[in-house]
Amino acid sequence: MDHDVEIKFNQLVEVLGEKYGDGIELEGILIMIGVQELGQGAKKFSKDEKMNLMHIAICTILEPYGIYEFQENDDDGWPHFKKLKNMPPLSVKEQENFMKEAIFNYFVENKYVNL
Repeated sequence: MDHDVEIKFNQLVEVLGEKYGDGIELEGILIMIGVQELGQGAKKFSKDEKMNLMHIAICTILEPYGIYEFQENDDDGWPHFKKLKNMPPLSVKEQENFMKEAIFNYFVENKYVNL
């Protein structure tokens, strides 16, 4: 399973690299997802805002697994989520693979990439 996840994720990184430039890493992809979900377009974000964008991304990609649930957008348009349950106990490598798979699924299910 780990090998399949790694192959799919690397394909996604390659497609994103062709579109946005090489060197995209996990953190950058999470920020990209957060910007997409925020829906305010690309702009300059502060360090704190980037952390919040990554939080939005993590909540969004884990929502289909029943870990988070979207609650509402605040007055500034930032989405807020409710944590429904903890992630299962995973090793660091298993957690990384889980996140990579969730990211891959997000892009495919939302038809942002055709893989």
